Amino acid sequence: MTRNDFHKLFKSPGPVVLPVIHVTDNDQAARNVAIAIEEGAAGVFLINHDFAYPEFLPIIRHVRKRHPSLWLGVNFLAVTGREAFPVLGQLAREGIHVDAYWADDACINEHETIDAQTEAGAIQKIRASSGWNGLYTGGTCFKKQREVAPEHYAISAEIATHYMDAVCTSGVATGHAADLGKIETFRKAIGDAPLTLASGITPENAHHYVKDVDGFMVATGINHKGDFYNIDPARLRALLTLCRKEGAKS
Repeated sequence: MTRNDFHKLFKSPGPVVLPVIHVTDNDQAARNVAIAIEEGAAGVFLINHDFAYPEFLPIIRHVRKRHPSLWLGVNFLAVTGREAFPVLGQLAREGIHVDAYWADDACINEHETIDAQTEAGAIQKIRASSGWNGLYTGGTCFKKQREVAPEHYAISAEIATHYMDAVCTSGVATGHAADLGKIETFRKAIGDAPLTLASGITPENAHHYVKDVDGFMVATGINHKGDFYNIDPARLRALLTLCRKEGAKS
């Protein structure tokens, strides 16, 4: 997938804003999805921070049934594609289509060659056999995973392009903006592949990232102040407005 392909998918010339909803139950998830839709977001990601992913699956089913045409991505917290892709394949066989999977850890090993990526290669094979055909964006040099030295960011990012549709990275923790030098390194290393960013984006700082990042996966930066779970429509609207303005310039 190229950057152009990614933006065409969402019909968005500027950075694609994908609100991330930390789900608690059906009503909370549906309420926040409705806000994202009303404000014009291209889609959403749902994530389970407070319970294991099997408890999350009924919420995914609930949201999909309420919004059959919604672009819907999910993250099973701390679960790689090795376990996630077969579950997504089973959901697809039930008629519950999930458009994207975001893994915190894509299992890229910067100390091995592209063709010797044991874990990432196994995940790739499992994805191919799972029956699920959505977009995969995998955490690379990602928060709370195995630490990768900055001098290895470029090779990690370049390897990642061979194992996923869009390379995903982050700052050091949830709500922490990514170092701009890290993002510039990633952009140079991955060439024309899409780059998603999954921490620290806000309406106030997004302008620093719009040139290099294709997708903003954002939660705390658009939520009500001090609220981990609920979108502030005004903050989401401000971020969407900024990204649309940037898109209009391209």
